[in-house]
Amino acid sequence: MSPPGGDQLRRSVEEVLLGGGRVWTRREVAERSGVGPERTAQIWRALGFPVVDDDALVFTDADVDALCAGERLIESGLITEESETMMARALGHHLSRLAEWQVHTLWTWMNRDSGHPSGGGELMDHAAALLPELELLQRHVWRRHLAAYTGRVLAEAEADADTRVGQGQGQGQGQGQGGTASGGPVPPRASADVRDRAVGFTDMVGYTRMTRGLDTTELVRVLDRFESLTGDVVADGRGRVVKTIGDEVLFVCESASAAADIALELTARAEAEKGLPQMRTGLAHGAVLSRFGDVYGGAVNVAARLTAVARPNTVLADTAFAGELAGMAAYTLRALRPVSVRGYSRLRPVLLRAGR
Repeated sequence: MSPPGGDQLRRSVEEVLLGGGRVWTRREVAERSGVGPERTAQIWRALGFPVVDDDALVFTDADVDALCAGERLIESGLITEESETMMARALGHHLSRLAEWQVHTLWTWMNRDSGHPSGGGELMDHAAALLPELELLQRHVWRRHLAAYTGRVLAEAEADADTRVGQGQGQGQGQGQGGTASGGPVPPRASADVRDRAVGFTDMVGYTRMTRGLDTTELVRVLDRFESLTGDVVADGRGRVVKTIGDEVLFVCESASAAADIALELTARAEAEKGLPQMRTGLAHGAVLSRFGDVYGGAVNVAARLTAVARPNTVLADTAFAGELAGMAAYTLRALRPVSVRGYSRLRPVLLRAGR
């Protein structure tokens, strides 16, 4: 039996990956899921796919099931229609990158020992055999991160409760039994996750100049080492890598001291490792909005600006961050001259070093 042609091969692989073929139009999907045509198109675009004609057979039974699952989450009150679209956009953004890497890895592995691409039948066989393994691995890592973040949220809630109890006891002593400053219950935290955090940007110095003289294999080695080094140091320091943008990594920590330790360790490790460019880091502290895996706020912008003006193998912090470290023997802080950067006419950097 001859291998399938191009279109047939794509359909066959797609059916293996999606658990079925394209059997529904956009209108039919809307009818079967109970989600209106306009919102199905909105969700589809948010996932990163182009809108299709109403009569085109594009969707599968799995697409209907996914829309129905979203409706159940909305009915439960867990999410809203608006947040469903934002969630779809975040999932599409992150998972599309993962899918690209996985397909590239599979294709490279299949053709590593041959001078010509493998046949379509072999691709289907490998996709069918490895898909359950990839799903198992991804589900496990996802659940591990769910457990880790749940633990952090519970710890924060416990700390907040202890703080409120302490404040209530102190105020009660001055206002009468059981009194509070507000005279009522403490309002629940807003749905948006906005808290004071430490933010850090670390990048490789001279990356653009260095990459001009590297072939693809050498460049991949440098990038892999940079991502491994930063990922390991941030994880060991109990921080979180938010994202890697080319030669730069953005991370956040719950405390300034944790971020400072990470930044100093990254600098020391980069200095000691041959073949890896020097690094520089900018740190800031303040209110940070966490939203669908990304972070926003003035502290994020300041950390990025400080990284741009830092010298190789140095760590710069803003005055708010330095204030969090004041009096700690583990660090030395030296205020530098104000600098003018995009968005900030007189940004006051503070040079951070390990204590003597």
